[in-house]
Amino acid sequence: MLRNLNALTGYKLQATDGELGAVDEFYFDDVSWKVRYMVVRTGGWLSGRKVLISPVALGSPDWKNETFPANLTMEQVRNSPDIDTEKTVTRQHELDLHGHYAWPLYWGDAFYGGSMSGSPLLMESEPQPFRGGDSHLQGTRAVAGYGLHAADGHVGHVRDYIVDDGWNIRYLVVDTGIWLPGRKVLISPHWIESVNWDTAEVFVDLTREAIKKSPEYDPDHAVSEDYESELYDHYGRPKLSGEPGRQPAGGKR
Repeated sequence: MLRNLNALTGYKLQATDGELGAVDEFYFDDVSWKVRYMVVRTGGWLSGRKVLISPVALGSPDWKNETFPANLTMEQVRNSPDIDTEKTVTRQHELDLHGHYAWPLYWGDAFYGGSMSGSPLLMESEPQPFRGGDSHLQGTRAVAGYGLHAADGHVGHVRDYIVDDGWNIRYLVVDTGIWLPGRKVLISPHWIESVNWDTAEVFVDLTREAIKKSPEYDPDHAVSEDYESELYDHYGRPKLSGEPGRQPAGGKR
């Protein structure tokens, strides 16, 4: 099932022996467009410290009570590497974190990670090179607000993300602002030509006219398979299997 990522902020994270805190935001990999960590605000028991939790640690969510169970103890989280989430999270930080929890690395030959259904998923089918201190992580709060540009002009700004059960970002939710008042449109990472992370701009190889005539997206309703098929048909694009990041999407313009 596809879900709005921003709607998951505020969900509780439940350890095996108590409540860890609440989801504050997410970090995604700007190469694969996959959520790699949730940022959890721990609250009073850990002086409000923010910690990073990988989806691999999660069980099946309790959607009714807005809770993610985690196969972690509070003591494990207390003793985890203290990573300042307000600064760049480096690959070394990730190595320390994965070493502490004995989580498998997601770069390498393969990585089995958690899904929102609680079942393991084989996420990576292509080797991801070790990049030293460059981990390619982006915060969802920071990227919300990035300008989106079609091939022939400005379209709007990123406001939200649609993710699947495997924590892949399937779509960016774009607010078209004064150009198309009251409209929001979905843009797949497959259609991104480049991203300039320095100037906070996303460039897609679509025209403004094509985006204007795209199937209307209603944020109050879940994205259905029929809607996805209609969207891809509209743009004349094949619906690809696998992760969004298999298409060139992360370069600077």
